Amino acid sequence: MRPVHTALAVLVAAVWGFNFVVIEIGLDHFPPLLLSALRFLVAALPAVFFVGRPKVAWKWIVGVGIALGVAKFGLLFTGMDAGMPAGLSSLVLQIQSVFTAVLAAVLLRERPGRVRVLGMTVALAGIAVAAVDGGTTGPVLGFTLVVAAAACWGVSNVLTRKAAPPDALNFMVWVCTVPVLPLLALSLLLEGPERDLAALRALDWSGAAVIGYVAWVSTVFGFAAWSYLLRRYPASAVAPFSLLVPVFGMSSAALVLGESVSGLRWLAAVLLVGGVALASPAPARAARRAPSPAGISAAGSPAAAAASPVPSGSPRTSGAAAPRSG
Repeated sequence: MRPVHTALAVLVAAVWGFNFVVIEIGLDHFPPLLLSALRFLVAALPAVFFVGRPKVAWKWIVGVGIALGVAKFGLLFTGMDAGMPAGLSSLVLQIQSVFTAVLAAVLLRERPGRVRVLGMTVALAGIAVAAVDGGTTGPVLGFTLVVAAAACWGVSNVLTRKAAPPDALNFMVWVCTVPVLPLLALSLLLEGPERDLAALRALDWSGAAVIGYVAWVSTVFGFAAWSYLLRRYPASAVAPFSLLVPVFGMSSAALVLGESVSGLRWLAAVLLVGGVALASPAPARAARRAPSPAGISAAGSPAAAAASPVPSGSPRTSGAAAPRSG
């Protein structure tokens, strides 16, 4: 990846890492499914009136909206509400990189090289170290829900690459319109209208700031940037950067929420960063692999290329797409 794109990937990881702290604060104000619904409502409105019509088929928008918005974030917020700490949640969720790589290999026929596989292995070893350090103290239900959220994130990554949206922001804003009503319905059914109304009546500046961050910073900016990166590079090259999220998540949780970070967790952070470095292809290798910019589709077919045109002069790799946490 080019240095500017590497820096963008790291910035997104930092935004998503701190997002776990914001979610933890937000769960003191709202039930989890209602908070997730408000996140996507505020992210979609009024932006949906300014980004233009969708530039990909509705089946991809709905598919990513369900997998990412309803499933991934609904499960993540519920798991954290069940007692999973912010820092530990930011760590466990990164199992999504494994789900993404496996799904991309099976469905998109992406085959990561040996060095990249080694990097993924080193990074996952970091996750294992941190899990041994603190995972046994976490609630079983919360842990299971966050792992399920990671699997749904992997599904949304692959769907996004298949969609190959030419405009990342347009795609993300329209995706944000999909989860709102399903999440509101689930909240009314599972959390109850009384609890929801009480949370909305008690809305203050702190609660509004939480919604603003998770909606505009983490969702619109974060996923639009991630989408842009997935459009230019293979999923197996971009996904490892999400392993930096727990580095920022654990650090910010320690600074803001007072969560303890042991020596083992810092060792895990070192392994994660080292694994990401190994898993990231050098710019020269990426450039050699990149095909000519014109007319390459998500599926490699002319028909798909016509359905998802690329702006003139925009480089993209075979199977490239826009988004994918935290």
